[in-house]
Amino acid sequence: MLNYFLKRLLGLIPTLLIVAVLVFLFVHMLPGDPARLAAGQDADEQTVAMVRQELGLDKPLPQQFVSFFTHMLQGDFGTSIRTRRPVSMEIGERFFPTVMLTITSMVWAVFFGMGIGIVSAVFRNQWPDRLGMTLAVSGISFPAFALGMLLMQIFSVQLGWLPTVGASSWKHYILPSITLGAAVAAVMARFTRASFVEVIQEDFVRTARAKGVRESSVVFKHTLRNALIPVVTMMGLQFGFLLGGSILVEAVFNWPGLGRLLVDAVQMRDYPVIQTLVLLFSLEFILINLVVDVLYGYINPTIRYK
Repeated sequence: MLNYFLKRLLGLIPTLLIVAVLVFLFVHMLPGDPARLAAGQDADEQTVAMVRQELGLDKPLPQQFVSFFTHMLQGDFGTSIRTRRPVSMEIGERFFPTVMLTITSMVWAVFFGMGIGIVSAVFRNQWPDRLGMTLAVSGISFPAFALGMLLMQIFSVQLGWLPTVGASSWKHYILPSITLGAAVAAVMARFTRASFVEVIQEDFVRTARAKGVRESSVVFKHTLRNALIPVVTMMGLQFGFLLGGSILVEAVFNWPGLGRLLVDAVQMRDYPVIQTLVLLFSLEFILINLVVDVLYGYINPTIRYK
């Protein structure tokens, strides 16, 4: 297990290098001149040229990439073009709200999604199954931005129960986390149901029932563990989806997180911030998949890593 884990960690280096190259090229293909935006629309060409030289944008692209990657390996992600502050400081201030929002959304989405999926599988083709799958299809079909605006209109504007912007209290997390986690809960419900229906028809489940084992033990002791492997895989993928989906939700709720920072950075063509954030999202997604692979061994002891 340890050797497998170390090999996977070493495998991150070429992956991140490829991602860094692609992100760098993509960012520099964006329309617009960062030097012009930083200097202001009324600045003359001489001022824009001075700003471009100050930012290092006058150098050839290969030289810019080598400089960026070298400084990144040293822990220096550059300076934000928009705020003139270190990128690490900009991200550090926004990291916690995004992580907490993502975790909150994931916790309730997994809890309710798996609960609905298990109930639907146990009572398949009955009214609990139809109700649960109807809710799941609704959660997948409803766009996140529309759900967010609807929730704000009802619970903030009309009822006045919950705040719409900010992240200073637990109440601020309710509407954004529901908006962000709705689609994930729906996917988890459908995926859990499919996995449970497949496992619950296996011979060992029928044998357990024939021996007179209680239905609750059949569901949670015999079926749950065997059905969890594909569900855990989906959980890892959906956690990565939440990190990416937080960009839209944070824009709707004006959430002070990384998603909102990325939107502002793209608008101002803030190359250092964009590059660092995309690399951070990529690293988080890769690490999540590594954790999921390791969890397989604990869920199913028959799995061996080489």
